[in-house]
Amino acid sequence: MPISTLTPAELRLTIAPDTLGFSDTSELLEHALPWIGQARAEEAARFGLGMDQPDYNLFVLGEVGSGRSSLLKQAMQASAANRPVPPDLCYLHNFDTPERPLALRLPAGQGRLLRQFMALMTKSLQTEISQLLDGPDFKTESERIEKAHKAEETKAYAELETFAEARSFTMHRETGHILFTLLGKKGRAYSEDEVLALPKERRAEIERSEQELRAQISRYFEKTRPMERVMNEALAALRRQAVKPLLEHALQEIRLGLKKQIKDSVKLGAYLDQVMHDVLENLELFHVSDGDEEIRQEAMSRVLSRYRVNLVVDNAGLSGAPVIVEDNPMFRPLFGSIEYQSENDVLMTDFSRIRAGSLLKAHGGFLMLHLRDLLADGLVWEKLRRFLRSGRLQIEEPGTAFAPIAAVSLEPEAVDIDVKIILIGSREQYYELQEGDPEFARSFRVKVDFAESFVPNTETRRASAIFVAHTCRNLGLPHFSATAVARLLEDGHREVDDQSRQSTNFARTEALVMESAALCRARNARLVEAADVDAALTACTLRHDYPDQRLRESIAEGDLLISLQGEKVGHLNALTQVDLGDYRFGFPVRVTARTFAGEDGLINIEREVELSGPIHDKGVLILHNYLSALFAHNAPLALNASIVFEQEYSGVEGDSASCAELYVLLSSLSGLPLKQGIAVTGAVNQHGEVLPVGGINEKIEGYFRICSTAGLDGSQGVLIPQRNRRHLMLDRQIAQAVAQGLFHIHTAEHVSDGMELLTGCPFGVADEAGDYPSDSVLGNAQKTLLAYRRACQLSGHHVPEHSKSGHKRVR
Repeated sequence: MPISTLTPAELRLTIAPDTLGFSDTSELLEHALPWIGQARAEEAARFGLGMDQPDYNLFVLGEVGSGRSSLLKQAMQASAANRPVPPDLCYLHNFDTPERPLALRLPAGQGRLLRQFMALMTKSLQTEISQLLDGPDFKTESERIEKAHKAEETKAYAELETFAEARSFTMHRETGHILFTLLGKKGRAYSEDEVLALPKERRAEIERSEQELRAQISRYFEKTRPMERVMNEALAALRRQAVKPLLEHALQEIRLGLKKQIKDSVKLGAYLDQVMHDVLENLELFHVSDGDEEIRQEAMSRVLSRYRVNLVVDNAGLSGAPVIVEDNPMFRPLFGSIEYQSENDVLMTDFSRIRAGSLLKAHGGFLMLHLRDLLADGLVWEKLRRFLRSGRLQIEEPGTAFAPIAAVSLEPEAVDIDVKIILIGSREQYYELQEGDPEFARSFRVKVDFAESFVPNTETRRASAIFVAHTCRNLGLPHFSATAVARLLEDGHREVDDQSRQSTNFARTEALVMESAALCRARNARLVEAADVDAALTACTLRHDYPDQRLRESIAEGDLLISLQGEKVGHLNALTQVDLGDYRFGFPVRVTARTFAGEDGLINIEREVELSGPIHDKGVLILHNYLSALFAHNAPLALNASIVFEQEYSGVEGDSASCAELYVLLSSLSGLPLKQGIAVTGAVNQHGEVLPVGGINEKIEGYFRICSTAGLDGSQGVLIPQRNRRHLMLDRQIAQAVAQGLFHIHTAEHVSDGMELLTGCPFGVADEAGDYPSDSVLGNAQKTLLAYRRACQLSGHHVPEHSKSGHKRVR
């Protein structure tokens, strides 16, 4: 197919505003915001969110800005609205093993009620039990028990006193002890000196009497202590008997207050029974006694703290299933934590210091996480893998094992969690996970793949306009006219370099909406127009194009050698692209070739000095094979050739300059000059077909700016692959220059077409003998190659030839 020169209409897609069906975006506010160009992802998301079976978690893959997070959150909220509200989660004191708190699930809102009921009960018990124990009925019965015990004790003590008096001893009590003293005949107590002055026999008799009294006192205590124990037990039983109806009534009110069906009703009933038992065991703390009041209050506070309810997940305010987006998935925010407090150089804690993380709060609903955040912490990653395997979560505090001081251990009861995890990541991360951790990957059976671009139609363009309308409303911005929206849509095509596809990077569109609206407000206008969008794009370029500007200045000042007029042998401008991440631009690089007689073949100088990448090296090898195939009947080739990117010192990668390298090589071989005003980009395969390349718009615009600076004379232009035609979304200035005949954009399907354009000579077709016409490019190259062979033969160089068997031989 011959060279095709494009018309201005073919250089970009222009969207007519009157085809959009509205005058400005304020007319679209009543429409819901749909998924734009993501039909596959939407269907997969709805399927995954509706699956209740385990391991059907969602892995959402796509590029940043594609709406993968916002759209999934929107879908999660819609799905959650139709799900039941999950239960509350409480942690309670474990009376059997306090270091293992109990987990209790209650219907939504019942956890808050239980906490209130238990707080009211403990508060009322402090006064009601004290009043009950100070009441006349209880006092009468307790005095009777104490009086009976006192009578028995008095009787036993009287017997002890009689025993002591018979042996001349007197006794009295002092702080729980019994003291005795020896009396003389006149009833006066002996002093120590008087006892020592007694006869030996008398002293021995006193010693025996003292031993007998001591034994009798021991028997007295052995007799009275069970009496005291019986009295205390009777008083305790009396207290329990008096308080138990009060407790039963209070606990029954709690049971009746929690009217909804409780899954853990057996566990709750057992807990309330243990609360009653514990209160009855500590009733003495509720009664003011003659002891230390501060100690009693402290002990009672410790007991009452066991009856608190730690409501770690409160779903009372929800109207559906929870939707949680965890932007800080560190260990504690994600899995929960246990708080500690230092007391006497020991880290203390209890069940009331357990805190829930996002996983517990998302039970029964949805949790969104970003894979990159999870991979930043190995502990988080391993804990999440274990959770996905078991479906149970054990709250723990990982740092206590390495704490500098001793810590009280706490092991809360593990709980089952039914949560659907939505994991956000890139395509690279998804496939790395599939290969590196298949066990984890099996837990995410639903793949939600967000497209980078889509084929637009009337419906999607209207949806894009609705997106602009919602953005304006949400951010309080002026609305956009239809012409401004059309300009936004055109920029969406430019973002993906495709007239037939639109970008899904709506984060970029949102930023452009905000910047355009700011310029609209600066001129005090009511509607954003296309000129505001163009101005915003120009301003954005100006903020980022300093490296591009410096390269253009270097060319204009003559530091970088680029020829824009005339013809030269073995010289050509190749178009390249620089991608800085936040900005892409194109600029020309001079490619040159030298050929002479020899045996080394084609030398890629960039490769020799390790300044080229593997893709570029591959492209050079392909064009070398294509060249060898053109002159296969002249083999072996006696050729030394070198190709270099002039003044390129930072390295070369990619194969988009393969056509330019082939053209300069053929120009050097044929001696035919190339038009310097036409810059070239395009890859080539082994059959000479020109292949499409990336960054086509940046390359053309970069070269156009350089030509404009030097002055357009009608001879400049670019030669691009025919297959890149639909990728053109060029600046309007280029379309105007083309319309005026000052700049040209040529396309080629085969390298032969391009060579004919650059040289003005036919490429050449071999006859049956394998010879090319003498006036063709290949004919001139063939003459040169034959001359190189003769020169090598005359100089005595060994020229390799191919034998019929295919092996090389030297002659």
